[in-house]
Amino acid sequence: MTIQDLKTNNLILFEVISGSRSFGLATENSDTDIRGVYYLPKEDFFGLNYIPQISNETNDITYYEIGRFVELLQKNNPNILEILVSPHECILHKHPLMDFLKPEDFLSKLCKDTFAGYAISQIKKAKGLNKKILNPIDKERKSILDFCFILDGQGSIPLKKWLLEHRKVQEKCGLTAIDHTKGMLALFYDDSHTLGYKGIIQHEEANQVSVSSIPKEEKPVAYLFCNLDAYSIYCKNYREYWKWITERNEDRYNVNENHGQNYDSKNMMHTIRLLQSCESIFKNNSLKTRVENRDELLDIKSGCQSYEAVMQKAENLIESIEHLHSISTLPEYPDLEKTTHILIEIRENLYR
Repeated sequence: MTIQDLKTNNLILFEVISGSRSFGLATENSDTDIRGVYYLPKEDFFGLNYIPQISNETNDITYYEIGRFVELLQKNNPNILEILVSPHECILHKHPLMDFLKPEDFLSKLCKDTFAGYAISQIKKAKGLNKKILNPIDKERKSILDFCFILDGQGSIPLKKWLLEHRKVQEKCGLTAIDHTKGMLALFYDDSHTLGYKGIIQHEEANQVSVSSIPKEEKPVAYLFCNLDAYSIYCKNYREYWKWITERNEDRYNVNENHGQNYDSKNMMHTIRLLQSCESIFKNNSLKTRVENRDELLDIKSGCQSYEAVMQKAENLIESIEHLHSISTLPEYPDLEKTTHILIEIRENLYR
């Protein structure tokens, strides 16, 4: 079944303009997103052809089957609640049966987890992005040799520097572990290259140093510390950074780079908006989609506010939400029995 099938067969119950145009945050470059609700023909609903959701290829037009829509409302899904309370001027079509679904039957303290919880996950993502922007990682990958150090008096020097200063090569080195220590090794050197030492690493991609069999009469020339924990963290950060470089949206990244604030400004605008919506729910026991602070939010989107200022705003909102949630008179959860009965009423009217 396609979107055109829904329209041809008059199966659409609700259709709205959503996203930035619904929030009152649209600019001349904003897309037009459409969301809606439909019902299935009786034979499909009662048969084996239940379809919970239909979208176009770009997902900017999405319709939910009425049962799926109610299920998501019961879970206090932010996107679905915002569709239900769409501003009048954004409603393209509304079947009278949709009036059975009232926001007050669904809003609950669960919104703290769904609205603020999602926003907090986006804040963590923004902090990770900020870290990546401020701490780029060279494409040339470091080896474990970069995390090895030679003890030198009361301090240490990098292994590579020590090898260079002493005109030695890692391939002629042999290592043995030192009992009761972590990461400490005795380093031996074979100028003749005849003792079969394995070197410090056997190849550049090695994830740990090599140990060798050392003749008893040989004496260590130095003691080496290998910081494996730091190397593991570096490898993880390296993978994540270059995966981000490969997958990032270049147009969006260039916007963020141009304003120089080191955060995804569009994403943080929506994160702040979501937190403000959550705060409003617990203040007023209601949800309103259209924002009252368009200029402030668009300032964030355009990068006019610093990363630190936006993060402080988010933290203040989270603190306010925690307090308002604790004194809210909203129910802990939506009344599942009542709202399920409303769905049954709608279906009975549709299939009568």
